[in-house]
Amino acid sequence: MVKQAALSRRRNEFGRAEPERSTVRSSGIHHVDLVVSSIEQSLPFYTDLLGPIGYTRVSEVEGERGETIWYLTGPGASVGLREAQADQSHDRYAVGLHHVAFEASSRAQVDELARWVRTQGVEVENEPQEYTYSPGYYAFFFRDPDGIKLEVVHVPGLVAA
Repeated sequence: MVKQAALSRRRNEFGRAEPERSTVRSSGIHHVDLVVSSIEQSLPFYTDLLGPIGYTRVSEVEGERGETIWYLTGPGASVGLREAQADQSHDRYAVGLHHVAFEASSRAQVDELARWVRTQGVEVENEPQEYTYSPGYYAFFFRDPDGIKLEVVHVPGLVAA
């Protein structure tokens, strides 16, 4: 059973609970919603993965089909998790999401989260290393319990304040 998360008491004009808003700068992405096969497996995974990088508030809202969406709110954005309503696996090379990258505050934090991910029984695609995408780009790539590709990255000078 999913642990009951601390819910936001803030309500929008429709009476629905809304995620707490961060006062940290945003890159322009407000939120991303991911569809997962099991909220009971994915909510603890994402809560433990994203907590150390500032996604510390969890709230619950009702989706357009009456489903529950769990929002993890962090530095300027939120990640929503909702349980699948269709039986179809994710293919990152089909139309849709390829991967999501989360910003870490340091290389050490990238390494720390990589150590944690290795204990979770999920696929690690690439160990932490520098990439040539931009100077100092340090990241690792892995898959969540449903196979969605994720990245944790640190780029000096680009960390949200």
